[in-house]
Amino acid sequence: MSPSSNFITCAGLEVHYTEWGASDAPVVVAWHGLARTGRDMDELAEHLSPHYRVICPDVIGRGLSQWSKRPEQEYCLAFYARLAAQLFEQLGIDSAHWVGTSMGGAIGTVCASGLFEPSMPKRIRSLTLNDNAPALAQRAIARIREYAGSPPAFDTVRELEAFFRQVYKPYGWMSDAQWRRLTETSTRRLPDGRVTPHYDPAMVQQFISHPTDYDIWPHYDALSVPVLCLHGVESDLVLDETIATMRQRGPGAAGRLQVMEVPNCGHAPALNVPEQLDCVTAFIAASTVAV
Repeated sequence: MSPSSNFITCAGLEVHYTEWGASDAPVVVAWHGLARTGRDMDELAEHLSPHYRVICPDVIGRGLSQWSKRPEQEYCLAFYARLAAQLFEQLGIDSAHWVGTSMGGAIGTVCASGLFEPSMPKRIRSLTLNDNAPALAQRAIARIREYAGSPPAFDTVRELEAFFRQVYKPYGWMSDAQWRRLTETSTRRLPDGRVTPHYDPAMVQQFISHPTDYDIWPHYDALSVPVLCLHGVESDLVLDETIATMRQRGPGAAGRLQVMEVPNCGHAPALNVPEQLDCVTAFIAASTVAV
């Protein structure tokens, strides 16, 4: 099944999203990571599409969505939650399961807590965090900020693909075709003809203007939905001690947290192999029955 490509306006900015599955099916919103695009969710969306309507947005400043003219104010979790709330409203989504990789998981957490957008907790039925947690390792954030804030440019797309293969090696196994699709869906050409990753470098203003934006324990503690955390065993962003704390607080203390340790992956599992896809699918199905 092929997705449709769509554009809507949320909070005054044009947002692109792909949509899979039947329009009357239960909804899954799949949200990508910091410097990525919604097309990273293709394998998961295709896997879910026989039974779910899957919405995969490009957050502003990434992919085909509009870049912010106020990066200091709008590249932050509170504004991303506002975008999500308006996305739900405009697409007529009364409730959805949320799957988020890295930043996408943090957006899902702050939406499901309701501390930013009070209308959202009743709309989120379950939350899957793909190598995301309420606290992130500062050394890893510094690494991400360094490469994301100064994206390289190359003469050829094949050179850019080689760069992606190196930077995103922690994703785990990916086929040659998947690497090529990742490259083709996250490449933009500069005025001088070179190619570079398809995002606004100013999105790293989030770490400058909002340095504690990803310290979201109050949001995590406020969650009332089932939570699944896929943890890359080799992740340098989500540490083992953070996972241990998650088990003792919020959904963990209430018995609503599941953790899947993903071998041979760092930050973040690509959600493209049967073990990961089946785990997420089973969690969503169980959460649907529970609700």
